[in-house]
Amino acid sequence: MFNQAQFFAFTIRSLTVLTLIAGALWSSAALAEPGVSPDSITLGQSTALSGPLGDLGQEVLIGAKVYFDALNARGGIYGRNVRLISKDDAYETSKTLENVNAMIAEDKTLALFGTFGTPNNEALIPIAQKAGLPIFTPYTGAPSIRDKSFRGVYNLRASYADEVERLVEHLDTVGIKKIAIAYQNNAFGKEVLNAANQSMERRKIKPLLAVSIESSASDAASAAEKLLAAGPEAVLLALAGKPTIETIKNIAQRRRGMQMYALSVLATPSNLRALGKDGTGVAITQVVPFPVNSTMPLVREYQQAMTAAGHTEFSHLSLEGYINAKVTAEGLRRSGQKLTRAGLIAAMDSMRAYNLGGMDVTFGQGAASGSRFVELTMVNAQGKLIK
Repeated sequence: MFNQAQFFAFTIRSLTVLTLIAGALWSSAALAEPGVSPDSITLGQSTALSGPLGDLGQEVLIGAKVYFDALNARGGIYGRNVRLISKDDAYETSKTLENVNAMIAEDKTLALFGTFGTPNNEALIPIAQKAGLPIFTPYTGAPSIRDKSFRGVYNLRASYADEVERLVEHLDTVGIKKIAIAYQNNAFGKEVLNAANQSMERRKIKPLLAVSIESSASDAASAAEKLLAAGPEAVLLALAGKPTIETIKNIAQRRRGMQMYALSVLATPSNLRALGKDGTGVAITQVVPFPVNSTMPLVREYQQAMTAAGHTEFSHLSLEGYINAKVTAEGLRRSGQKLTRAGLIAAMDSMRAYNLGGMDVTFGQGAASGSRFVELTMVNAQGKLIK
């Protein structure tokens, strides 16, 4: 039995221990970073899984999930699994903002990943930056998303300006000067049009005309008539989704053999199937290596992971998603075990010439692209891409 003095001493010691434990628990909770727990790291994504560009968003997501699932099977990042919470916005800016604001309000997201679309990213970046959320690998090549003053925004893919520059360079090299441009009547289309005009001006080439096309593609047939009436040697397509398909079909059916040049956003397997024979000969820029080139270590790794996950169809888009996830995971790894947003941003800003296995990535230049990789592919008579 305790005497009174012993009882008071025991009580004081017990209260001290409990106070220290409570303080430690409170301190740990106070210092915990949103989206980080002892066994998980949560990334948030608003992307197009339905709507006019839904098939494109789905294809990129396949590759990202394959990488993260394989990473988690190997133990994740310092024992933490990477959880990707993907919400569909159907390429609608209002829905994108709804999704992102919900993630901020819930305070359970470390960073955003793979946010989709030019107008969507233009709208969400100011909100995410105000909330302190880093933004990894947005799916857009727009110059407006690559402002060097943006800190914590990590574009990986080459810009649309880089893609257009490669197309115009090719056309100039082969001596094609009579170029017409079809552009989508939205932020994406107008930015690509501007980049095309600048690239052509540098080579003293003046476009024959530029015709806008609505995202619904309701005016694709009339636009094709206008484009062909100008007598071009080639048509440059600053389009994405349904407008690209309908414009190519309308041009091809009116003038077989017309050379058409499109950006990487065209190259979903479903788009190529939808084009059928009308897609034969269309040239498409790509911002990641050829996905069936198994001589490249990065591509071989991707193919093995896709096959293990039960996917038999390889595409540039799923490879891009895979690369996006791989680079993001490397940033998380370099941040160390005490993962914070500030540490993550510092780790990404210090990434220089990170070799993915045949493709290098460099950050630390504001929101400029981490890669400038662009190459040309072409659709063959079987609807497959060839180099």
